[in-house]
Amino acid sequence: MTEAASGEPRTPAGSGAGAAFDLSVAEQALDAQPFSRLLKARITAFGDGGASLEVDIREELQQQNGHLHGGVLSHAADNAITFAAGSTLGPAVLTAGFSIQYVRPGRGRTLIARADVVHTGRRQAVVRCDLLTADEADDERLCAVAQGTVLSARQD
Repeated sequence: MTEAASGEPRTPAGSGAGAAFDLSVAEQALDAQPFSRLLKARITAFGDGGASLEVDIREELQQQNGHLHGGVLSHAADNAITFAAGSTLGPAVLTAGFSIQYVRPGRGRTLIARADVVHTGRRQAVVRCDLLTADEADDERLCAVAQGTVLSARQD
């Protein structure tokens, strides 16, 4: 799901042609990203044009004013967008670009990135992502929205 230093897309082990690209394979792909492991990001839903990613909010992920750092929000958006697209395009995908708008400071217990494919073509997908924070009572509050385009990197 990520691009290697060589510019070639990486796909998770066991995700070659004919292999099922399901939640467990998506979890392996996310775990293969050292930065995702550093953030302790996890995929909580995957498939049918959607993906959800969660990160527990902790002090070291905050900026100087005590809000969740925008880089953490961007990481969650990028990965949720790419995984949602991968559920329709297959595991060999690359993010072509995305934009994010912050609507309020991220505060709470958990960051949740929920992405859904808006349109899938033969070689690309357009995906929308809502970024929410959940508090101790699991009440959710929108803190950012993102949209991205993901390209298939299949070599057909």
